[in-house]
Amino acid sequence: MTKKYKCAYTRDKEFIYEFPENHENIFTQGMRSRIVDYILRRTAFGSEDSKAYSFGIKKMISDGYYISCFPLHEGHWKKDTKSNIRKDLYENWAHWSQILKFQPLHYIKEYFGEKVGLYFAWLGFYTSMLIPASLVGLIVTIYGLVIMGDNYVSNEICESKNITMCPLCDHRCPYWKLSASCSHARVSTIVDNGATVFFAIFMSLWGTLFLEFWKRKQAIIQWKWNLHSEEEEEPPRPEYLAKLADNKKYRKDPITHLKEPYMPFWSRQIPAICFSYSFMLFMVAIAIAAVLGVIAFRVSMLAALQMRKENIIYKNAGIMTTMLSACINLAIIMVLNIIYRKAAFWLTDLESLRTQTEYDNSLTFKLFALQFVNYYSSIIYIAFFKGKFVGRPGKYNTLFGARQEECEPGGCLIELCIQLGIIMAGKQLLQNNLVEILIPKLWKYCMKRWKVAAQKKLPKSSWEKDLLLTEVDTTTLFYEYLEMVLQFGFLTLFVAAFPMGPIFCFINNIIEIRADANKFVTTLKRPTPQIAANIGIWHSVLYGISRIAIVSNAFIICITSEFIPRLVYRLGYSPDGSLSGYVESSLSVFNTSDFEKEHRPTFNNDTVEFCRYRDFRNPPWDEDKYAYSEQFWHILAARMAFVVCFENFVVVLTSIIAWLIPDIPTKTKERIRQEAFITQKVIMKEELRRAREDKTLVRDLILVTNQNKNFSLDNSEDARKRKSYLPPLVKEEDVDT
Repeated sequence: MTKKYKCAYTRDKEFIYEFPENHENIFTQGMRSRIVDYILRRTAFGSEDSKAYSFGIKKMISDGYYISCFPLHEGHWKKDTKSNIRKDLYENWAHWSQILKFQPLHYIKEYFGEKVGLYFAWLGFYTSMLIPASLVGLIVTIYGLVIMGDNYVSNEICESKNITMCPLCDHRCPYWKLSASCSHARVSTIVDNGATVFFAIFMSLWGTLFLEFWKRKQAIIQWKWNLHSEEEEEPPRPEYLAKLADNKKYRKDPITHLKEPYMPFWSRQIPAICFSYSFMLFMVAIAIAAVLGVIAFRVSMLAALQMRKENIIYKNAGIMTTMLSACINLAIIMVLNIIYRKAAFWLTDLESLRTQTEYDNSLTFKLFALQFVNYYSSIIYIAFFKGKFVGRPGKYNTLFGARQEECEPGGCLIELCIQLGIIMAGKQLLQNNLVEILIPKLWKYCMKRWKVAAQKKLPKSSWEKDLLLTEVDTTTLFYEYLEMVLQFGFLTLFVAAFPMGPIFCFINNIIEIRADANKFVTTLKRPTPQIAANIGIWHSVLYGISRIAIVSNAFIICITSEFIPRLVYRLGYSPDGSLSGYVESSLSVFNTSDFEKEHRPTFNNDTVEFCRYRDFRNPPWDEDKYAYSEQFWHILAARMAFVVCFENFVVVLTSIIAWLIPDIPTKTKERIRQEAFITQKVIMKEELRRAREDKTLVRDLILVTNQNKNFSLDNSEDARKRKSYLPPLVKEEDVDT
């Protein structure tokens, strides 16, 4: 395919452009759609008194003058229709039979515009980069499955028939045997092992490589699609201008030097921004309150299951509680997701932002910040807070009058894995794919039935057919990017607890690409093609997540997993360098007679003298009983040292990788420079030709000045000045003849 160079049109350099013989083909259909959209959004209507408020097609649609406004699709996509680009895109891209084939990005760009084309290019590249991460994650998972049956820690927990654990709640919860958590301990081995550390380092490097290679891929796309020379000259948003109707203050635009009304920053924008972010904090508090409610449910549910007499329920109470609470948390996330979306748009509209880029960036930040809290708050709780501030028997720390949750003897990492799995699967399969596929088709079906009932016939014209399709606007791609960025966060922030995550995401994205393609081709109205040189602020969001992920995984390994305590035991406390005896070492002893009356269990309180709990404290017969033991301080020091070493090692390594990989491939950079050179060469050649053609005019000018008695062509200063005004490409001897 021949690449044509594109640059901004200027009349004085019209000679460098190639115009088709038919002048109607000068502008592509995408350009025509953009021009029409620009005019329609800024055309005033109504009386002169209300003209400031009454302009733009969106206002007329909201007032009921029009039903909708959209570019038409080119033909139909079904098999029995005449060949067209929409049909070709369906058969070679959107059809499910093409699920394992490459995307025709050039034709996507031509039909839907550069912005949509860049999204699918990014999504396809991101999915392909998941292949190595999936393979490494699969190897780590297989390693965990292999060692699951031959693990010292899980075997000791399963064989410890005589170790009695302290109750998990006050009064009603009984003492319980350590062996009851056998299944939990065995499953924990799959994700809580030495390979987890390697995988966390690998995924940190993978995140950096993904962003660096995408910048290179993006540079190639920008060159192929002639996007590297795009300049940002944005006019004010029509919605912004509508709010300035009663404002009498004007200023000169620094770019266009045109006089335009503006919004006073201190009197109008600051109050709106303060209210906006205050309301966001309130929405964040709602998400945190929901997490606390789920925690209260978990504590009550676990206590209820612990009192059941059925052996299978008693032994698997922890896993059952984790799975059920994760499902409830997913339902809460779905509800808050709808509320947060509407709140983000409402708050952004209040800020009265001038340009579309400012509006998009503000909306992106709000959507991501609110959804970050919504999706990650429960996961952050399990990863960094659960079981860390429990206290000890006889002196438990309470939250709102209730004891805090404890981790199982095998650790909290498997609970984090289950939480991640359920939320990721629920979000991607239920919310993303099923909702994205079913809702547009249901909308189309209902609209079609409504139109048929109203008109007693099927629509025949193209605009009637397209009217039945789902509405699309400039924010459609926001949700597409948002769900993928949230997925990237799941992968990188908590990957140490979920090595199978990349595989699930890869499978989901293979389906996601075709689901989005099918949606754009068959069920959505055709969007107005928009130019975009890159993926915008989303790249900065991805970079920020990749940096935070380094810290997150370091703390998951050193705080949530049992990797550091087991390593300290093997190096400093084990007689033979193995994990034999680690379980006994990690469980402290408590004398049941030290229970206060309000915390003493009502079951078996006379038959149990000592119970065990998960901590590193001195025994009751020690002089400083129940104080932190020496082993606890050794583990704490090792954890802090690991965090510092891990973070510095990964940061240095990723920085070196980012420095070694140039943002623009050398070949692409050479082609860009070559195009600039050719353009300048053509311009210089044409200017030289024009200058030579103007020699006759120059001679006539000199003859006229010679006939004028007030001027002479001597060596005076005036003559030299007059010669200096001549074109530089005209030789001096040509002038003097």
